[in-house]
Amino acid sequence: MRKMPARRATVKAAAVAFASTVLLGPLFAAPAQASPVPTQPTADQLPPELAQAISRDLKMTPTEYLDRAAQAQQLRDYARQFRAERPDEFAGAWLGPDGKPIMAVTSLDAARIAATDGYQTRLAPISANSLETSLDQLAQWIGGLPRDLSSAINSVAVDFLNSQLVVSVANTPAGHVLNLPTLIANIKVVLSPNGGGPVERRPMGGDTYISAPTSLEDEALKSVDVCSFGFNSVDSAGNALNISAGHCDPNIGKGNEQADVWVPNVHDIKASPHVGSFVRAQLGGRSGLDYSVIKLNDRAVKAGMDQPSVRGANGTTLTVTGVADPIVGAPVCKSGQSSTFTCGFVVADRVETQLYTADGESKTVRGFASSACTLGGDSGGAIVSGTLALGITSGSNAADAPDCGEANVGLAQYGGTASLGIPVRAILDDIDANSDGGLGSGITVRTRSNAG
Repeated sequence: MRKMPARRATVKAAAVAFASTVLLGPLFAAPAQASPVPTQPTADQLPPELAQAISRDLKMTPTEYLDRAAQAQQLRDYARQFRAERPDEFAGAWLGPDGKPIMAVTSLDAARIAATDGYQTRLAPISANSLETSLDQLAQWIGGLPRDLSSAINSVAVDFLNSQLVVSVANTPAGHVLNLPTLIANIKVVLSPNGGGPVERRPMGGDTYISAPTSLEDEALKSVDVCSFGFNSVDSAGNALNISAGHCDPNIGKGNEQADVWVPNVHDIKASPHVGSFVRAQLGGRSGLDYSVIKLNDRAVKAGMDQPSVRGANGTTLTVTGVADPIVGAPVCKSGQSSTFTCGFVVADRVETQLYTADGESKTVRGFASSACTLGGDSGGAIVSGTLALGITSGSNAADAPDCGEANVGLAQYGGTASLGIPVRAILDDIDANSDGGLGSGITVRTRSNAG
């Protein structure tokens, strides 16, 4: 049998480097009008296994979980409008540990307005615009450093809670000699070292797929790669597409990036059913995104693989009802073929870090961080908030751990597990913008209302 190494992308920074942040600004272009908050099911409609995972990982009831997920999206809409009207007074927004929405502002007048609208407020010395300008300046400075110095910088994050940038620097001689620019405001440096219920047998988001640079019949093929399906989507032409991780494409960066995808037959790899092919992959670059697009073939569609489904706890099914944005404090759960279904909270929604692939290549990737445990092979899997599509798994500081139990113990002294997610809205926008009106044009995530 050919070896099946799990595709793993390691986030260089430990969890402590992911400062609490909020992105309600221009890192990923916001829509001109606020997106409506999709309707989610009631708590008693959630699969029992999902309720168990929520209780186990988040110490919350299903009702609290759904309520907090909805509150995060309501806060998103309010903050976007507030920022558009008062760009110099908006300083961030997030959900507190108790789930209550908080608005950070730079003036008493702005605080009065937000408080009148029912939000807790916090005065901050620096606006969100100023912090993001500083982040851009810092990124330019890092880009001009020699490689032996720039490689010592693990990640840079915007910490709106404390009005500062947080730079994670390796605890190495190279890290110690870095002379960070003093003209950029407020820089902080961190050194970091079962149950019942129906189970649908068809593959869905979070389930396993394998890929290879050539045919499975190729005698020269020594191994195949393992990743996880993400969210099923459809473009304006009706093509059935699945969004996964870019680094899962074994031919990414080559002349022809297309590669086939199979659902593994562990007893006979060569007999694995072919279900589609990579038609686009992005890893780093100008967008800083890590995603791929898999075009599902007729065989996969006939098997029901194009439906708005994500594998929940203990093999049950979670139906996707809409799309969400990462908001600090929002509860999340992720589905992946290695660690299965685990939950956590968004701890940073603007993170830029180096992603190290299985081939040892380093790419700068931008996304959001959560405390949900992910392992090697979970790459590409679906991340949800409530029943809303939030992002896909890109990397983790626990990628090489054998299981989440060991990862939680081993990384506890560094702040626990940290996973990097790529926001699904940013992925959809990038696919559409680069489609030239062809495959992927007008792409949307399949949900219960548009599944067809």
